[in-house]
This record gives sequence, C-alpha cells and structure tokens, in this order.
Amino acid sequence: MKILVCITHVPDTTSKISFTDNAFNTSGVQFIIGPYDEYALSKAVDLKEQHGGTITVLNVGDAETEPTIRKALAIGADDAIRINAIPKDAGFVAAQIASVAKSESYDLILMGRESIDYNGGLVHGLVADLLSMPCITPIMKLDIDGTLAKMSREIEGGKESVECNLPFVAGCQEPIAEWKIPNMRGIMSARTKALKVVEPISVVDDVVYGSYSLPAPKGACKMIDAANPGELLTLLRNEAKVL
Repeated sequence: MKILVCITHVPDTTSKISFTDNAFNTSGVQFIIGPYDEYALSKAVDLKEQHGGTITVLNVGDAETEPTIRKALAIGADDAIRINAIPKDAGFVAAQIASVAKSESYDLILMGRESIDYNGGLVHGLVADLLSMPCITPIMKLDIDGTLAKMSREIEGGKESVECNLPFVAGCQEPIAEWKIPNMRGIMSARTKALKVVEPISVVDDVVYGSYSLPAPKGACKMIDAANPGELLTLLRNEAKVL
C-alpha cells in the first residue's frame, strides 16, 4: 500500500499569538505537526504495519518546516516531500498537493480534518476534487480489507459507517489512532531518510488576506447576587445585548 500523509506546520496550541506589520509574528513560537495530521500519520503507520507498503509525508512550506517534517519521519514515514512555498490558502495548498499526487498513484491520501491555524477544513475536499477521487471526512475509524476501506465518522446526532474503494482522500480525527512517540532509533534514522524538495506550480490567487487582528480582550467579570435575578436580566438586556 502506498500512502501519502499531508502534514501542516503550525504553532503549538500553548503559543502566544501576536501580529507585527500585519503579519503573524513567529518570534518565540514553537511549531509542531498539526494535531489532526498527527492522527493521520499515526493511522498510516498502523496500516503499514498491518498491510505493508510505504508512507510519504508531504508539507507545503519553506525550509523552516523541515524539523517538523523530520519528526514525521521519526514517527514512521519512509520519505518526505517539501513543496517549497509559503502556504497561502486552501486552494493554493490543495493544488500543490494534487500536482505531486497525480504523478505518484497513491492508494490512500490521509490528512487531518483541519489545520489548527486557519481551521478551514477545506484542503482534503479540494485535493479529492482535483484528483477526481472520493473524499471522506472526518473519519474516526479506518480499516482496510483488500481494496475496500471501512470507516466510521461523526455526523450530527450520531455516527455513520461508510465504505469506499481505494484510492480516496480522508480527513482524520481522534480516536482513529494513538499518537506515536518517536523513539531514539526513529529519531536517528530520520536524519538519513530522503527529503525531496520540489518547486511549486503556478496557481492563480483566489484569496487575498486584507488584515489580521486578535479578538477583543475579555471584559471585567460582574458578580450578581443569586437572590437578585432581575439585575442579571437587566445587564443581559441593556449591556450584553443578548436578550
């Protein structure tokens, strides 16, 4: 089985976010593999152990993302591809992924249900469309039987069982697999695994970001005596404007 896992290079969830000159300030920020992408990678490792095959990780990013890619190699990927471009928007990223995937004939393309920076949740669907493949997302369980995939995903009010023939694209979420912690052997071998850098294809910019801003700071907390519900209603109506 030939598996492609697409990973993002995102700020750690504990990072303090700020902007300078209308751009994200990366100073002092620690970057990680997108958590949902790490679930996808961990599931790919499980599938490789069960069925054999190879795992390629792919990232759209500049040279600063290579430590993140090396961690993915340490977790269990066999090789990696870095598309040498700053990820501008979902359409741009999907076009870059599809351009590589078209020439490699992957049996399965896995990625997280969304990145944790922009939280768009669009890339898997766009990639599938560009490759004329089915897209199933978000999946919580995945089993492969020959060329048939059996999956479970969350829907409003419950869960849904889905079957699909390979190849297809899937967006993953917990609890599809347990995260893998790189061991020393994996870390050492990751240093010598192949990391191929390819130049991006030209894509028309459909999205232009005008500005970035942080949410407004939280206001002061007002304590209302439990014996005075009328005051609470007045504040909700006149100040909070929610009634």
